[in-house]
Amino acid sequence: MKKTLSLILALTMVMALCVFAPAASAEETYTVGICQLVQHVALDAATQGFIDALTEELGDAVVFDNQNASGDISTCATICNNFAASKVDLILANATPALQAAVAATDTIPILGTSITEYGVALDIDDFNGTVGGNVSGTSDLAPLDQQAAMFAELFPEAKTIGILYCSSEANSVYQAKVVQEELKAKGLTVIIKTFADSNDVAQVTQAMCDEVDAIYIPTDNTAASCTEAISNVAEPAGIPIIAGEEGLCAGCGVATLSINYYDLGVTTGKMAAKILKGEADISEMPIEYFQNPVKKYNPAFVDAFEINFPDDYVAMEG
Repeated sequence: MKKTLSLILALTMVMALCVFAPAASAEETYTVGICQLVQHVALDAATQGFIDALTEELGDAVVFDNQNASGDISTCATICNNFAASKVDLILANATPALQAAVAATDTIPILGTSITEYGVALDIDDFNGTVGGNVSGTSDLAPLDQQAAMFAELFPEAKTIGILYCSSEANSVYQAKVVQEELKAKGLTVIIKTFADSNDVAQVTQAMCDEVDAIYIPTDNTAASCTEAISNVAEPAGIPIIAGEEGLCAGCGVATLSINYYDLGVTTGKMAAKILKGEADISEMPIEYFQNPVKKYNPAFVDAFEINFPDDYVAMEG
């Protein structure tokens, strides 16, 4: 009887210890909020590269809250404010309006941008030196704009008037257009600039442009990238070739591009995120990273339509 009572008391003490003892610390987990401006090939690839790279680094320890603003800037603000309120561990801002919304939402949560052309322009930083500082860093999709401008003389030597077409509300498109305009004018070409406010007037503005130019340049513009069919439906019948700022845009309406790889850009951003979350890097000291090896590519779908002989250093786009 005494032995039974002792056993009961011992079991009771063990159970009490189990109840009141602190639980063993579980593996740390991270929540990463993703705000992507709009769904199109380039931004989708950057997001996927980011997710794949960060998952490879952290496995199941990272949970993604992937949100798409469907091209609406005010929705970017709502998404990022919600991320800040829920205190996610890191925010990926995919495209300039998403980055601007994230920066407005929090100055403490680490923010990584991707698919941002020029951080100084996007964040209104004078004399930008390559490092944003504070809680912001990321990757840039800026390709060599002088080399993109040089493609017109290379592919369309008879063209005298070049149009530059972009969305007026996208700060990075404004920046690219200005640089390319200066490059083209320096080569003795006439440049006409036309802009659209949103997707509603893309076709109309494109038609007006086609009536005045020999060829068109479209920078890495998110609105244009989501309206490539509307642009192509006007430009191709008019016989006006387009050089695009990136491959996804080119696939929809362009004949050629000097483009980065957006999936690889996302991978680079994901690796940056892993270092931040693991405490291996201070985001305030991380410089913006750039894609190092852009490639000249042409769109086989338009070869017959425009009868272009592409130099050997151009690679055919897949798909």
